[in-house]
Amino acid sequence: MSAIEEMISLTDALEIIEHQLALAAIPVQTVPVRQALGRIAVENQIARLDLPPFDKSAMDGYAVGPDELDEYNVIEIVPAGCVPHKDLSAGTAIKVMTGAPVPIGSEKVIMIEHTCLTNGKIHVLSHSKATNICRKAEDVRTSDTILHAPAMLGPLEIANLIAVGITEVKVAMPVRIAILATGNEIVDSPDKLDAGKIMNSNSPMLEALCRKYSLDITETAIVTDDRNTVASAIRRALNNADIVVLSGGVSAGDFDFVIDAMKQAGLQIHFDRLAVKPGKPMTFASADNKLAFGLPGNPVAVFLMFHLFVLYAAGLLAGMKRKPRYVSLPLDDDFHRRRADRMAFLPCRLTQNEMLKPVEYHGTAHLSALLDADGFFVIPKGVTNVAAGKKVSYLCIKDCFQ
Repeated sequence: MSAIEEMISLTDALEIIEHQLALAAIPVQTVPVRQALGRIAVENQIARLDLPPFDKSAMDGYAVGPDELDEYNVIEIVPAGCVPHKDLSAGTAIKVMTGAPVPIGSEKVIMIEHTCLTNGKIHVLSHSKATNICRKAEDVRTSDTILHAPAMLGPLEIANLIAVGITEVKVAMPVRIAILATGNEIVDSPDKLDAGKIMNSNSPMLEALCRKYSLDITETAIVTDDRNTVASAIRRALNNADIVVLSGGVSAGDFDFVIDAMKQAGLQIHFDRLAVKPGKPMTFASADNKLAFGLPGNPVAVFLMFHLFVLYAAGLLAGMKRKPRYVSLPLDDDFHRRRADRMAFLPCRLTQNEMLKPVEYHGTAHLSALLDADGFFVIPKGVTNVAAGKKVSYLCIKDCFQ
């Protein structure tokens, strides 16, 4: 029997999670920046170097002083990584490669394409107002805050930290996740596909999502539909994990024991009915800053609920409020539904003309529909019809270069 019958909104559900984790935090550690992909920096990062560190040429060309002439004597060549040894004087130029320091007194770099070289002299074919010089510290100055905490460290963040001389960073420890798939019907091998059995696709999907978002996996297991067995598995998983994620067993069926098993394992149920489709039986429980999420059994709901809830909670544990980012885009066709008692997330793809086109979708068990989808468009509770061309919220989940 469900602990809480009333459906709550997505907003209220996220607020409950945030409230439960208001004082929770996982330990921090210092790691090399190069090994910090996907981690959350817990301190502001202060630049230790100027960028650029010196006045440098923005392109291959000839550094010259303030005199604008039609002809210059070339007195030196400076590759990138070297420095000029001669000084500019009236009528002289120093050839510099892209990224090379320009000599003191340089006013501009004349592009090679705008010159003609003859007997050690360049003849300027056209003058430009562009200086083609990147001045010292014009991008970043020493002591500038290059990154504000908390911050997720992706490839660009790592590159920027290295560029300003930061080689180590204090980050939150990886959030630890235990994955329990419930159900007598699921198996991990095609060799075990007897009548009535199905492949366990939820666990591999959740494992891959955890790895994608730099979450540590403490265990994965299939748990049979038995109240005591599920409760024992939850207790065991909580010993080594910050978050236990279960799939299946949260509906109102005769063999759906997850909610009762959570209570038996000492967890407090905070909500177990969500006004979201898919995801109505979504369940959240906690005890002593340890969390458990009971996700619906159908894989599309598992995929969506992981992004909406598990990632959010993992971010909060690591000190970062990380909510999904929605954009407003138009539908490419009329949309209609009969019931509007829940907010609906529907798989769609983004067309070349930046409209949202629903993909063929047979329901939350239709996992392959997500292969054709870029994300979900959202229909608010109470809305039954949306006209073509009207904008709706869009949640992009697939990587933009896929």
